[in-house]
Parts: sequence; structure tokens; C-alpha cells
Amino acid sequence: MAGVLWSLLGVLAGAFIAIQAPVNAQLARGLGVPVAAAAISFLAGAVVLGIVTLLTTRTQGLSIDWRAPAPWLFVTGGALGAVYVTSSVLLTPRIGAAALMAFLVAGQLVAGMLVDRAGYLGVAVREISMGRIVGAMLLLVGALMIRIY
Repeated sequence: MAGVLWSLLGVLAGAFIAIQAPVNAQLARGLGVPVAAAAISFLAGAVVLGIVTLLTTRTQGLSIDWRAPAPWLFVTGGALGAVYVTSSVLLTPRIGAAALMAFLVAGQLVAGMLVDRAGYLGVAVREISMGRIVGAMLLLVGALMIRIY
């Protein structure tokens, strides 16, 4: 049962990403500067997550160990997210939300396969099988079809 709930949460998060792209693109049109829209998106997210973190640590009696993670981890996730959000803001009006989501998923799948294969940052190692390669190729072909048609 928990596996189904986690899967549904993944689907919901994916839906939010599809909705976020045109929302941020509209914000960029209104502001006139796409990078500003991405910055505001991150600022709003940071405020919301800061409040959630504060509430979670207070109610559960947790404390954050700021010294444990490697210093580069503090910046890298946000920098990668900034590229993603800014790219979404720029690409949504040009190629549409569906094509953008298709290409994003294709890129995520290929990168995920490489992360799995390398066991990057402690991820369980999984071989790149012929089935995975064919699946990735089909997804990429699907993304191209969504873009072209």
C-alpha cells in the first residue's frame, strides 16, 4: 500500500512540474525578464520550505546538522534547479508545456540511468540493460513525436 502512495506522490509531483512551467512562463511575460521569474519562483519556494522546515524541526524536536554534508552539496542542488526552472521559463512559450515535459522526462531518464549505473552519491547500482536502453529510446522518440506533431 505504501508503494502505491509513494508512486501517486511521484505522479502528483510530476503534474505540479507540468503546471509550474506555464505559471512561471506567464510570470516571466508579466515581469519582462525570464530570469527574474525563475528567481522569484526559487525565493517563494525557499520561503515555503523554510517555514515547513521550521515547523518540522520544532514539532518533532529535530535539529539540523549543518556540518555533516559536504559543502558543495549546499549549492549544487539549487544551481541545478535554477537551470531547470530557468530553462522551463524560456522553453515553455517556445515549444509548449507537453513537449517540454516530454524532453525533461527523457533527459531525467537518461541521466537517471547513468546515475544508477555509476552508483553516484550512494544510489544503488543498476546495470544499463538492453530493455532500459530501448525504453529510453522509445521515450525520446515519443518526446520528438510530441514536439513535431
